[in-house]
Amino acid sequence: MEYFFTDTQKEIRDLARRFAQEKMKPVRAELDRTGEFPFELMKGMADLGLMGVYFPEDYGGLGGGIMEMCIVVEELCRIDGAAGLCYAACGLGAFPILIGGTEEQKRRFMPRLAAGELAAFAITEANAGSDSSNVKTRARRDGDYYVLNGTKQFITNGSVAKIYSVIASTNPSRGARGLSAFIIEDGTPGFTYGKIEDKMGIRCSKTAELVFQDCRVPAANLIGGKEGHGFIHTMRTFDRTRPGVGAQALGIAAGALDEALEYARTRIQFDAPIASFQAVQMMLADMAIQVEASRNLIYQAARAADAGARNTSAIASMAKVLASDTAMKVTTDAVQILGGYGYMRDYPVEKMMRDAKITQIYEGTNQIQRLVIASELIKGTAW
Repeated sequence: MEYFFTDTQKEIRDLARRFAQEKMKPVRAELDRTGEFPFELMKGMADLGLMGVYFPEDYGGLGGGIMEMCIVVEELCRIDGAAGLCYAACGLGAFPILIGGTEEQKRRFMPRLAAGELAAFAITEANAGSDSSNVKTRARRDGDYYVLNGTKQFITNGSVAKIYSVIASTNPSRGARGLSAFIIEDGTPGFTYGKIEDKMGIRCSKTAELVFQDCRVPAANLIGGKEGHGFIHTMRTFDRTRPGVGAQALGIAAGALDEALEYARTRIQFDAPIASFQAVQMMLADMAIQVEASRNLIYQAARAADAGARNTSAIASMAKVLASDTAMKVTTDAVQILGGYGYMRDYPVEKMMRDAKITQIYEGTNQIQRLVIASELIKGTAW
């Protein structure tokens, strides 16, 4: 298919594809088994410049945007959705700074992230999931510092990232309007890690608790230099990163289709490859339709964000919903096509099925995404 990529985008795609095939594929099963974080793979991505594709050149990046990020995420996740997530989550941690940070903050942190330092974003808490306005972590001004107290939960890249974008309340009486965003570095006194989660899928991606106990953060690390903008920074970030979650789901689905197609061509039953059976052909066709539809919507959402479209919330949510629902359906069908083998860990489709499920849940459940889409439709801002 022709997606009208620029020459640079084609080079980025091919580079990410080669890296995934040559470096990620040989170790994906072992990483899934052990749950070890893929530090060597992340270093390899940094060495190739992939970590900086969506950063402006002024901050050490390649000058790309959401589209370039989605291209890389899709190719990585086509081989391993978990290791690809380790890459994508760095963008989630970086975008609040890139979008809302002061020039001084951008120049202080962006070159480090573009060069390969890992980032994470922290808003989720025990009672603040879909209701992201219900954040209980508090940040109190104390001279030239803010003192943070609270616990974050289910934080992707938690415990391995060096730079965190953290949402805390500076004015609890104002609810969502009282949230502020802070840059907090690993090793800051009062900042520690709690439970590391043991997950069904995306197992080599670290998911951790972040614990803040009288954690003193320089006031210079308040993103944008203003209190009360944390919720705005969060929503603007999600508008740009939800196509990336869609790209992760898309990659998983495309990888499952690859595996199912190869198996159907070579698996012989009743003296014929099962790809010759009409029932299997129908399944493969539906899988391809869903993958291609997801890809086109993700690319449209990414291009809209990069073009500076005024309101991309609806299309970003649409891309995330369609791709993640597709990933769950396509991976399930891939397991079915492989039959008993598909259920075994000797083949990668059972891992892809486990990895796919979380894409329907994190960065806004698909039920919440549908509410976002409906709200934009009713307001007349979805088109």
